[in-house]
Amino acid sequence: MSKHLITSLALLISLAGFSQSLSGKGSINQNVTRVENLAVTVTVGSAEELKSVFKVEDIKDLLEESSKDESISFKMICNKKDQSTGVESQVSYKVEGNSDESAQFLKTVKKIKTAALKYYEDKK
Repeated sequence: MSKHLITSLALLISLAGFSQSLSGKGSINQNVTRVENLAVTVTVGSAEELKSVFKVEDIKDLLEESSKDESISFKMICNKKDQSTGVESQVSYKVEGNSDESAQFLKTVKKIKTAALKYYEDKK
């Protein structure tokens, strides 16, 4: 009886040991994610909202995270309602570029912000 118990136990241990061994016949999949187009659109309704919500530094941070030779674009939409007439108006500014020319792109984004602030200051 003990002979059968020892044989069964040895068989069980060896079966458990071999079932856990690693085989070299696997495959490794490695995926690389690449962003090819970065587009940012900001919609604001007042100069105060523009000043509080939009920071050029945020765009700079995005550009630092982008890949080389990546297509980038920035669009700002400004909505305004004339208080005296109730007429709603909208203007949008857009710049497109490449992540390799980030300094020039940021300079243009700053110009867009300045133009948008001027849009809200005109005809108050």
